[in-house]
Amino acid sequence: MRILLTGAAGFIGFHVARALLSRGDEVIGIDNLNDYYDTALKQARLDQLLPQKNFSFHKINIADKGAMLPFAQSGVTQIVHLAAQAGVRYSLQNPFAYVESNLLGQVVMLELARQTPNLKHFVYASSSSVYGGNTKIPFAVGDAVECPVSLYAATKRADELMSHTYAHLYRIPTTGLRFFTVYGPWGRPDMAAYIFTRQIMAGQPIKVFNHGNMRRDFTFIDDIVAGVLAALDRPPQDNGAKPPTALYNLGNSEAEDLMRFIAVLENALGQKAIIDFQPMQAGDVPETYADIESSTRDLGFNPTTGIEQGIAKFVEWYRGYQSI
Repeated sequence: MRILLTGAAGFIGFHVARALLSRGDEVIGIDNLNDYYDTALKQARLDQLLPQKNFSFHKINIADKGAMLPFAQSGVTQIVHLAAQAGVRYSLQNPFAYVESNLLGQVVMLELARQTPNLKHFVYASSSSVYGGNTKIPFAVGDAVECPVSLYAATKRADELMSHTYAHLYRIPTTGLRFFTVYGPWGRPDMAAYIFTRQIMAGQPIKVFNHGNMRRDFTFIDDIVAGVLAALDRPPQDNGAKPPTALYNLGNSEAEDLMRFIAVLENALGQKAIIDFQPMQAGDVPETYADIESSTRDLGFNPTTGIEQGIAKFVEWYRGYQSI
């Protein structure tokens, strides 16, 4: 298969690209390599992909329709759209970045999908953030998600609604994947595992919000990749009655106490954390927890990596990467 993959130099996109290439697919990678976080890390991921014969790369902003729409004639049969402006907290500082990447970018990608002959499936990244301040636990895809608590969450919910519209109007098979707190080797420097590891190793205090009363469904990257590929290979069918569209949670289905996560990380590092307890930050939520019943039923999704194993793998990678 020839697959167009956006966000190819990003954390999840990089791992998905490697998995697709490993099974023999051809991947056309798109990324703008923006400076939201260290571009050297993005380039280091990309350097792992560029030597592979079935991988090609184009540095493009997905919101640039003039640059993106010609890929409709590139012979791709599937699109995996993972590029986005990520991060809840950054959306408080730079809202326009989210409008450009997550709203305009999503429309450009949907138009690209509409214009691509014989497209079999459009898979895109959503987020557990769409559940907002929901108090029903665990979060299920059928839950109401009309009360986002951050602009980032609002843009990801808008992506789901726009994708549903295109599936309805143009019968494009679309699948949205709500990712839950993904971590692992080559992870993002703005996420807890990376931040805490860097600061603990440096002997610096780590900020722990809501005074540590937080729970997260930490999901290891290998499990996420398995879910993305399973979804990609199972496009929703068009029965003529409903739009060919689907939404799935991809999470570990295990809400871990943040303080336990820190304890496991301390053990893996062999070093205690200096903890600076802070109040809840604007736009954040106290708990995430994925109901994966439909993901397991329809996709065979079965996460197998607990935080002890996952954090150990992350720490091993981090130490190696920092020594380069």
